Parts: sequence; C-alpha cells; structure tokens
Amino acid sequence: MICPRRLTLLLLMATCLFAPSTAPAVESRFHHVHLNSTDPIAAAKWYADNWGGEAKKSGIFQTTDFGDVVFIYFKAKPGFEGSKGSVVDHIGFSVKDLEAKLKQLKEAGVEVLSGIEKEGSIRYAYAKDPWGTLIEILEDPTVEGFHHVHLAAVDPDKTLAWYTAAFGGEVSRFGEVAGVRYGDVWLLVKKVDAAPAATKGRSIDHISWGFKDLEAESSRLKSQDVKFTMEPTNFGSGMIAFVLDPSGVLIELVGPGKKKS
Repeated sequence: MICPRRLTLLLLMATCLFAPSTAPAVESRFHHVHLNSTDPIAAAKWYADNWGGEAKKSGIFQTTDFGDVVFIYFKAKPGFEGSKGSVVDHIGFSVKDLEAKLKQLKEAGVEVLSGIEKEGSIRYAYAKDPWGTLIEILEDPTVEGFHHVHLAAVDPDKTLAWYTAAFGGEVSRFGEVAGVRYGDVWLLVKKVDAAPAATKGRSIDHISWGFKDLEAESSRLKSQDVKFTMEPTNFGSGMIAFVLDPSGVLIELVGPGKKKS
C-alpha cells in the first residue's frame, strides 16, 4: 500500500510530466510585403488604385498602406522574374463582389489571367501586376482588402511548423488550404512536388513580421537555429534584421529602436 505522502509526490510528478506547456506565446504581427518594380512610384499608385490602399512616400521608399500592412517597393532593373515559381507564389486580396471586381480590373487594363474558379466554398480568380506578381482575387466575408501570402512548399506541415515556432499563431484552414492567420492576414501554404526558387530578387522580394522587442526575439530565433542574413541593425527610427526560412523565403524582422541611455 502506497503511503499518502508518496502518493501525493507521484501525482505531482505526473502533473508536471503531462501538463500542457506554459511557454509564453510569441507576440508578432505581419508587417509588410516588399516588391521589386522598375517604377516604385507607379507601383505604389497601381496598388492603391486597384486594391484600395493609400500610396505614400515613407522615408526613402514608395509605399502603399493597407491598414496595418504596408507594401514597399524597391527600384529594380528590368529582367527580374515574377512571383510564380518562387516560394512566395502569390499574394491575395479579398473583395465583396468578385464579378464586379474582375470587370473593374479589365476596364482598368489589368492583366486578368483566369475566370472565376471554385474550390470548396471559396470563389477566386487570378490577375498579375505589371511587374510579374501573381495576385489571387477571392471572396472572404470576414476580410476585405489584403488577405494572404501564399507559399509553395514540398512539405507544407513542416513549413507551417517553422512559421508558428518563429512568429506564433496556430495552424488552421482557409477553405481547403492550411495556413496561419496573423490578424487579418493569412499565411497559406500549398504543396508542390519540386522545391521552388528563393524569393530574393523576384517580384516579391521578401515578406516581414514585426516584434515589440526585436533584439529579444532575435535571441529566441537564434536559439531555434533560424538563419540570420543580417543581424539586428538600427534603421531610421527603428531596427531591422533579415532571416531565411528553410525554403528560401527572405523575411525582414522589424521593431522599434532602442531608447538612448
């Protein structure tokens, strides 16, 4: 017969072994998409005119603001490749009326690549910007405006596990596709048979997450063996760093600058 004291000790040990993890959740937000363009001013205006954003000059960059998410444009020489075939295959916008939006885009001279298709309950079509970025247009009643970044990966489960470990969130599904939602923005992942090209230098050069404390989060990411291509560095009034995901997505990390002592 087990004495009460020993039984209590065994129960405490079992609780420790099988209790759910109490590790703090990662606090991050999806911050921006950085696109290559031969004409950043025209690109900022094109996205504002066609997708409801606000074109601005922010510091040294031309940008288009979509609420909490910003599109930023590099000036690049002609000849860079589009997003299709890279790890970031395309981006997506959600609209209220897909037929009306496609009509509007065609009248504006936008290159519309498909008619309306359907997968499960999701209706969608594809267009392309003048610099090679593939854009999915869809109807999601929960979000209007910028909707998702869609990755292509040989192993979607492994990819999603990497992103949730790095930036938090929980794996869910949008329609038939697995992904993680950061605020109103989905990171979706589709399966492909062959490894796609890395993003740097393509029309979608990189994507970005923001942290409240970039230096602390960088230390955490290094403990997870995340590959840094640029250490945390002061940039303007804030700090930035760059990392690579295992498939070749270039990711910019942003955060507030450190206060001077």
